[in-house]
Amino acid sequence: MEKACGLMFKRVTSPLGTLEVSGCQQGVHGIRLLDGKTPDTDPTAAPAPRDPLDDPGEVPEPVPALHHPVFQQDAFTGQVLRKLLTAVQFGEVVSYQQLAALAGHPRASRAVGGAMRSNPVPILVPCHRVVCSSGAVGNYTGGPAVKEWLLTHEGSLAGRLARAGGTRLARASQPAGRSRVCVVGARE
Repeated sequence: MEKACGLMFKRVTSPLGTLEVSGCQQGVHGIRLLDGKTPDTDPTAAPAPRDPLDDPGEVPEPVPALHHPVFQQDAFTGQVLRKLLTAVQFGEVVSYQQLAALAGHPRASRAVGGAMRSNPVPILVPCHRVVCSSGAVGNYTGGPAVKEWLLTHEGSLAGRLARAGGTRLARASQPAGRSRVCVVGARE
């Protein structure tokens, strides 16, 4: 049995407010948004990555090692979060249904919503890029205002998926003629 990690905590000021980052010597365990407020900065004024990635499967260099237990196991949540990290790039959005299909579980869109709620490192693993098939923003740990701020910062519009056919990724994986209202946890 592995010994417990010696977690360290650091608070960081960001355009979203104060973030608490936890980790050990092996990697990041968690990010929490502490302020719970609407960001008061212009999302288009915040710095963005300089160069888009050439390979859509490439994980960006600035992403540190992730050492939270969810990333150490091969369970559904870890699979979905790893797929989100590698497949959905800065400025792209994907629906819960599309992410389920990308992760190899096309009928598990509600479970993808649960995986997003369980994401221990929001922003690093960009669950804000997962929106409803209807184009609605959907839920987010930091609240809808933070999710909208992040999408605007990245140049994604919340309704872009439904109105414009989605991003490159979303168009490639979206079943023809299907639309879904985003009510995570409701019966189909």
